[in-house]
Amino acid sequence: MGAGPAGLAAADAALAAGAEVTLIDSAERPGGQYHRMLPEAYEATDPGALQHGYRSFDRRSRRVLGHPRCSWWAESSVWALERRDAEADGPPLVHVLRGTHRRRHVLEPDALVLAVGAHDRVLPFPGWDLPGVYTAGAAQALAKGERLVVGDRVVVAGTGPFLLPVATSLLDAGSRVLAVLEAGRPGSVARGWLRRPWELTSQLGKSGELLSYSAALGRHRVSYRMGTAVVEARGDGRVEEIVSARVRADWSVVPGTERVITVDALCVGHGFTPQLELPVAAGCELRRGPAGSAAGPPADPFVAVDDDQRTSRPGVYAAGEITGVAGAPAARAEGGVAGWIAAGGDPGSRALATLRRNRDQGRAFAARLALAHPVGRAWPGWLRPDTVICRCEETTYAAVRRSADDPTSTEPRVAKLATRAGLGPCQARVCGPTVAELRRSTDTGPGPHHRPVAEPIRLGELARPPEPPPGPATPSTHPDSPTEESTS
Repeated sequence: MGAGPAGLAAADAALAAGAEVTLIDSAERPGGQYHRMLPEAYEATDPGALQHGYRSFDRRSRRVLGHPRCSWWAESSVWALERRDAEADGPPLVHVLRGTHRRRHVLEPDALVLAVGAHDRVLPFPGWDLPGVYTAGAAQALAKGERLVVGDRVVVAGTGPFLLPVATSLLDAGSRVLAVLEAGRPGSVARGWLRRPWELTSQLGKSGELLSYSAALGRHRVSYRMGTAVVEARGDGRVEEIVSARVRADWSVVPGTERVITVDALCVGHGFTPQLELPVAAGCELRRGPAGSAAGPPADPFVAVDDDQRTSRPGVYAAGEITGVAGAPAARAEGGVAGWIAAGGDPGSRALATLRRNRDQGRAFAARLALAHPVGRAWPGWLRPDTVICRCEETTYAAVRRSADDPTSTEPRVAKLATRAGLGPCQARVCGPTVAELRRSTDTGPGPHHRPVAEPIRLGELARPPEPPPGPATPSTHPDSPTEESTS
């Protein structure tokens, strides 16, 4: 479930192990955010533009989608997972709305691999809800997937290495990027990345990516400033200028360092939040991820898995960023392990041992990433009483704080009703982690991720009886079926 790097690798491995596979994704084409594909008009003249590792991905994609035992369900959404009776073994039933016609199906898989990824986290600040302020992922998606520029004078800000490919994608699409502002201070970032430096030898591929991004910023004379954050956006009807400031290690603002920059777009990203609605619906246990620092906020929860990517639920496996944010190579390795084991592949396979080794290196990278780019605990100091926290319901910081200080609103559900934060269309996907942090919640349970209905469904669709699912596609339905190629 999910056709990004982890999901596609899981499907590839499961097919190699002899299974029939149904691959489901909400997008029109596979790849996820990392391998977001250009429109066909661009691909005809510039295949693989704005893509790292595109050709390897393209080979795998063609191999999977062209396989006679694979059913590719594009533009489809899993709106619920229904746990079976206690006496019944196996994964939950999968409720799907398939394709643009939203045909309703119920799948009964022998094994279920969840690879649904993560989405951007953006910390609120005054003016973050102005038009022209984008999440870093959204800006990159427009650049990579549509060749659309978000502005002519753009600043990319936040924390983490993801800011670099975002800025590079914007430059390649034609934007002028004025600066990349990394909130982490040089000492903190260096300590995180250089801890146990000999382990970095396994990440030489990422070093090459880093060099290519740095070279692109250098060619376009884009400044990269560390220990600097955007603390306010201003404008009449849309963003026109931003206020940046130097920040300490805890992200408190250094007085007198504020600087105004004229922009027409701002792209912000403060890490990623795993999409846990479906794992929680399946009953998977969660664990805390690696903490950035003892002084920082509690780490996000992730799906707990064993050495074979099994979750706590029988027949349910998890891979990719729902188990920890470690990048596409680690996600591919996790997906390969999950798909192979879920399909009953030989647990003593040499290829599986290689995948496990790559997976473990990716997990070490995730821990290093969390140490190098933690979110500082003092960021709420950027906020004002009227700063919007929940954009759907226009809940302000003052309202969230009143709820946090109210002894009758200690339960998250009571607080949600009192503030309405998380009751809007996004159902707390954007504001949930922020509200929990502002309330200083240490709950390790499902929290804002608990949703019996994971995706919107119309009443008419719900009332319509499900149709029998179609079988695997035949090679004739895939004119671009690849030639024989070994599983990678």
